[in-house]
Amino acid sequence: MKKVRINAGKVGIVIKRDAYKNVLTEGNYWLMPNEKAVVYDMAKPFMPPFELNILLKDDKLAALLIVVKVGDNEIALKYEDGIFKGVLVSGKYAFWKGVIDYSFKKIDLSVKEIPEELDLNILQKPELISYVRAYVVESYEKGIMFLDGKYDRVLDAGIYYFWKNAIPVTVLKADLRQLQLEVSGQEILTRDKAALRVNLYAQYKVTDVVKALAECKDYEKQLYILMQLALREYIGMFSLDELLEKKEAVSENILKVISAAAGRIGIEILACGIRDIILPGEVKEIMNQVLIAEKKAQANIITRREETASTRSLLNTARLMEDNAMLFKLKEMEYVEKIADKINTISLSGGNQIIDQLRDIFSPGK
Repeated sequence: MKKVRINAGKVGIVIKRDAYKNVLTEGNYWLMPNEKAVVYDMAKPFMPPFELNILLKDDKLAALLIVVKVGDNEIALKYEDGIFKGVLVSGKYAFWKGVIDYSFKKIDLSVKEIPEELDLNILQKPELISYVRAYVVESYEKGIMFLDGKYDRVLDAGIYYFWKNAIPVTVLKADLRQLQLEVSGQEILTRDKAALRVNLYAQYKVTDVVKALAECKDYEKQLYILMQLALREYIGMFSLDELLEKKEAVSENILKVISAAAGRIGIEILACGIRDIILPGEVKEIMNQVLIAEKKAQANIITRREETASTRSLLNTARLMEDNAMLFKLKEMEYVEKIADKINTISLSGGNQIIDQLRDIFSPGK
């Protein structure tokens, strides 16, 4: 015989001829030569030497154990003294009572959503990452969720967690900020068959995510086509000259057309405008020639207008001097003064005739 000592916090299992015999708690025991004792630490999980169901038939041993059974579609969260320690997958587990306060929380993975009472910090643990699907909706976004291919609900900003299971979960998101879309380099014929390249832009916001994401495939492409068709249809109604004159009006009318259509796909058009109208090289050269001719004609008109006004002024002055001899003499003196300002000396020849003429100018009364 041999003596076995089981200390506090330990448990012994007696095995006789490779079969379970009984359990030993704290104390001293004598074993037969064909018996042996396997000692277990109660602070550690119980790793049974035989099928657990066979051991549990011993009521004394069963009273010392906590047995946890996890189903096929379940996991169990294990806590030791209230602290999360790991995950148990499907199977049957046994833990010793007394030394560590074990607690377990079973999770049904067939349920689509994670229960609100579960601490979300635990979902970030490495042991749980493989069981969790996470979707982030930013503060400037809104999303919609599909479960098993069917529309479920709208998701506001936040983080959403779902268990990984056989139910497919799809989350689509839309940016709710003001966005801009450009339709560039559109080659369009006007009513008078002038070929143009036009660049159109639109500023928009997504206002209904269900219409934009669930009822419409790729709303940005749909909006692009709407803008393209509206631009082509409207510009085709005008000649080149009308289009250049009514550029702003064209933008306003295109805005009205696409606003109604965009509303059906959940989009609000905030602004719309034609950025550029690019003419072919030949047309551009002709337009420049026309512009130069127009400016020259305007310059000629202004010149003729000024000449006419100057002539009219001279005519009026002449009529006044004709009716008033004194005014005529004053005008002569004014011109003589202007001439005198430009010379330093005067040399006279011709006798007294020139002196007499000057005397007549400055002394008209004599």
